[in-house]
Amino acid sequence: MLSSLFDKNREKRRLVRYNDIPPLVVQAVISIEDKRFFQHSGFDPVRIVKAVMVDLRDRRKAQGASTLTQQLVKMLWLDSQKTFSRKLDELLITIHLESKLTKQQIFEYYANEVDLGRRGSFAIRGFGEAAQAYFGKDLRSLTLSEAATLAGLIQEPSFRNPVRHPERAVARRHTVLKLMLDNGYISESQFEAADKAALSTSRQGIESADAPYFVDLVNERLASDFGDHDFQDSGSRIYTTLDSELQRDAAEAAAIGMREVNKILAKRGKPGTAVDEPQLALICLDPHTGEVKALIGGRNYGASQLDHAIAKRPSGSIFKPFVYAAALNTGLQNRPDPLTPSTVVKDEARTFYYGGKPYEPVDFHKGAWLGDVTLRTALAKSLNVPAVEVAEATGYGTVADLAHKVGLEDVRPTPAMALGAYDATPLDMAGAYTIFANGGVMVKPRMITRIVDRNGRQLWASEPAKKRILDPRVTYLMVSMMSEVLRSGTGAGVHARGFNLPAAAKTGTSHDAWFAGFTDKLLCVVWVGLDDYQDLKMEGAKAALPIWAEFMRRAHQHRDYRNTQQFAVPEGVVSAQVDSQSGQLATSACPPQQTRPEYYLMGTQPASFCSLHVGGSTEIAGWETAGSPARTVLPNLPSPPVSPDAVAPEGNPQAADINRAKEKKGLMDKLKSIFH
Repeated sequence: MLSSLFDKNREKRRLVRYNDIPPLVVQAVISIEDKRFFQHSGFDPVRIVKAVMVDLRDRRKAQGASTLTQQLVKMLWLDSQKTFSRKLDELLITIHLESKLTKQQIFEYYANEVDLGRRGSFAIRGFGEAAQAYFGKDLRSLTLSEAATLAGLIQEPSFRNPVRHPERAVARRHTVLKLMLDNGYISESQFEAADKAALSTSRQGIESADAPYFVDLVNERLASDFGDHDFQDSGSRIYTTLDSELQRDAAEAAAIGMREVNKILAKRGKPGTAVDEPQLALICLDPHTGEVKALIGGRNYGASQLDHAIAKRPSGSIFKPFVYAAALNTGLQNRPDPLTPSTVVKDEARTFYYGGKPYEPVDFHKGAWLGDVTLRTALAKSLNVPAVEVAEATGYGTVADLAHKVGLEDVRPTPAMALGAYDATPLDMAGAYTIFANGGVMVKPRMITRIVDRNGRQLWASEPAKKRILDPRVTYLMVSMMSEVLRSGTGAGVHARGFNLPAAAKTGTSHDAWFAGFTDKLLCVVWVGLDDYQDLKMEGAKAALPIWAEFMRRAHQHRDYRNTQQFAVPEGVVSAQVDSQSGQLATSACPPQQTRPEYYLMGTQPASFCSLHVGGSTEIAGWETAGSPARTVLPNLPSPPVSPDAVAPEGNPQAADINRAKEKKGLMDKLKSIFH
């Protein structure tokens, strides 16, 4: 169970037996709360007389006289009003408890019930949970100073919270230790050592399996979709999509990654100046079903309930795959000049004009412009000017239409759109990216699988909401290009962090840092940024990539997500060996390190040979399906032209055979004319 949605306070407790409670904890508690606990019969006349005298002197209820048993009674059955009638009820129940239970049993119940403050989104109940929450330890492993700190929390736990108010916790700890010394439980040397000990709390930061941001989103979804149903009175159970193991992995990966971000920011800051603490969001979902498996909405739910997973920010370069997807989709429109992964564009300073106004994108990369680059290289290196050039060639409206279809409603058809200038939430981006991981089909993210009543009857169940957006052939080309991001582009750093599975991804940098990527099992989007909207001044590869890589490495070790596979090549995609610089068919004169197999929609593959390198024979990749390329080696000859009618109609094998015959005939005619 994640949480009880309808409790005002979500609670966590870790039940312990009396024999599991260290003597130091027992001694610390009774020293500060009820030093004659094991001698009295439920109420302490000495304390009562003392409390009355103090109250009369101060003319107010300033002094409490409750024993541990009385405190337990109040926790379990009574309110906190200080009236004589309530005190009488308390006394009667106390006498009854003392007659039925041993002192050890009473202390055990007390130790498991006492309120010891809050950590994150949960109230901490009992010493077992408090030891873990504040010190990251089992109760039996507490030191003397830590035991005294927890005992000091019983009165005013929020005021003396050791994480938020360490100085108050230390002052109260001193009081507890002094009483333990006076009562003979510890020696003078033990007192001095514990009193001087530094207060070191566990840095919990990001909550793990509690998933408070996820629970809030579920609650909001219930309110919006089922507002007329009273789940509380019906005793309903809401089953969610969350995977507690992946949620724990996400929290740990986020904590590791954010420590790196903090170190980088601390080095940049001036000595003695405060550094703003960046926030993060992480969403992991099954791209085939839309089930959200893990969700982190911020660093500390207790400090801020703002869920960054649903906060809109400029998407930066993780939007670029939608630009290139719209461009490659032109290959299905029988255009004479379809854009392909090997189409060459210019990476150079350029001014674009839109609506009569100039727009000059600046590339993020340092150093000289790269000049002629293929679309594959432009995406892998996340080049800005080529992205705008591709959007212009495709049509800004065409790109914006695709964005709207995948749920990115704020995108407008302008040049800045190509660089992710418009806002989207991390959860929106995760949903949009499902088209790449799911063969062109978008799956809407969902968090609730079913709802049953108190008798186990199913009230409602969800099904994946799917919609075909792109042709699977176009999607495969995009997956291939986004795999290049991890192989040789801005995302190559994942390999140094131990992630080497078949995957595709994209880095993003705007004000913030982004990283979005997927395997055939899981899709994950990470965002890191500052709440005040200032520029983080860190690329996605430095701030978001480490979190993504750490999480995905851990996630794929679980049984359900092992055995990832390469992405399958669909029918209608062909391969050709090309020169990666010119984007033309490779020859034997092309440097081996510069040649690579490229993928195309059937009929859009290049027909001209590489003109950058002279000499040697010309190798033409047979334009067969990508799985079984055939090759023909010819003398080094000029490139034969290909007629526009040689493009095979979509899904027509007979026409494809005719096209191949035409291409072969064209080559033979060219040979005859040259030798003639």
